[in-house]
Amino acid sequence: MRRTLLDFKTLTLTALTIGLMTACSSDDTDTSTETETETEAGTEDETRWITVAGAQMGDEPGDGNGGTLIYSVTSEEAKDPSVSISPFENGFTAPSNRTARLQSSEDGSTIFNISYAGDTGGTYTKYLVEGGQTFTQSGTEVSIEPYVGTAPRWIKLFDGDKTGAAVYVSTENEIDDNGTEDDASDDTYIRTNATIGVVTLDLENSLINNFQEHSVALTDEEEALGYYISRIDMPVLNEAGDKLYIGARLSKLDPTTTESDSDYEILGSKTIVLDYPSLLNPSVITSTVGYGNTNGYRSINAFLYDGSVYQANQSDPSGSHILKIDADNEYDDSYIFNLDDALGVEGAYILAWRPAANGKAVIAYRHDGSEEGVAGAQGFFALADLNTKTATRIDAIPYNADFYLFQYQGFVVDGNEIYVTEAPVGENGNIYVIDTETGEVTKGAELVNAEGSHFIGTF
Repeated sequence: MRRTLLDFKTLTLTALTIGLMTACSSDDTDTSTETETETEAGTEDETRWITVAGAQMGDEPGDGNGGTLIYSVTSEEAKDPSVSISPFENGFTAPSNRTARLQSSEDGSTIFNISYAGDTGGTYTKYLVEGGQTFTQSGTEVSIEPYVGTAPRWIKLFDGDKTGAAVYVSTENEIDDNGTEDDASDDTYIRTNATIGVVTLDLENSLINNFQEHSVALTDEEEALGYYISRIDMPVLNEAGDKLYIGARLSKLDPTTTESDSDYEILGSKTIVLDYPSLLNPSVITSTVGYGNTNGYRSINAFLYDGSVYQANQSDPSGSHILKIDADNEYDDSYIFNLDDALGVEGAYILAWRPAANGKAVIAYRHDGSEEGVAGAQGFFALADLNTKTATRIDAIPYNADFYLFQYQGFVVDGNEIYVTEAPVGENGNIYVIDTETGEVTKGAELVNAEGSHFIGTF
């Protein structure tokens, strides 16, 4: 018999909520009481909330512009194929004009949201996860719009759920005005100036920590050819916690006309490095292994593992790579992990990815052979190993031409397990749980879809 989860709390959910509150109690709590509670509950450390997010259709199937709905279940329910989850019918609407930019605490008990676009764009709120459609706002709202606009690129740093970082870039061409008012033909293009802004946000107290702006330059040779940084995203801290890496996308214009150039040589992947927490002293590092962009799209694109930061790139002519930045804050060009080679495909493009603590990662990707569906190229999941630099497609997850992963945002990591969602645009699907150590895949709860809508992950 299939169980449909609606907006109610069973005794089991109540007990689990009490357990989670105990697990998140302050340092003043009597440790003997904590130990007794954990012993009595028995399985409290084996469960957590799993929040499923769906992006509702706006004008076109799969555009995700109709808003974001979220619904939470326990990890046991998420693994149970008899459970049915209907966020588009029963979910909580995460405030956002378009697709919300969601993050979750490491234990799944809190959802962080910054609304995207519209009158409330740039507004940060956090919610306590209480099961089903119940997400209770915690603390005050704070707007980062004055710093990074109404459509900020932001991410939660991996510092114990303390800090978020949002970024933007604006560009302006620098011209040597040699011409006249009537004839500008003698004007000379010099470079395109890229001004980046970075704001850090105290997630616990809903406060702005710091804000800095910088003009970030490429090499003189690159800038003379018309290259410039056109988009930045996905900040991540190094292990020492004293440097912030920001992924970057390069664009190019024709220096003779200042018109956009779409047919150009792709340069080595680049990352902006700032001192942290001061956000000062910007520099740019360049890979000689990977080429293309490092800003990702909707999902976190770089992660700390075993003392180094591992970062995906996109639009690489040789297929996406996982790149490595070592403790010296430089790319390790001896580390070569090419997804084309690992999977035996051409044109691999990493859409989103997430490693577990054991160095095994789940990667959402497409490639040149992906079938075109209603919203774009079909996507796949692969299981990869950062240590052996190998990857295999996860065949236990079914595929459909309308399975769309471009806007995918969230993976839940619970120990060695990673939770993902699979459902074609406008069709039902399921949660799948991948044991990254064994490769075993568990088919979990049914995801009930809505016309033109799609699921964008778990949190």
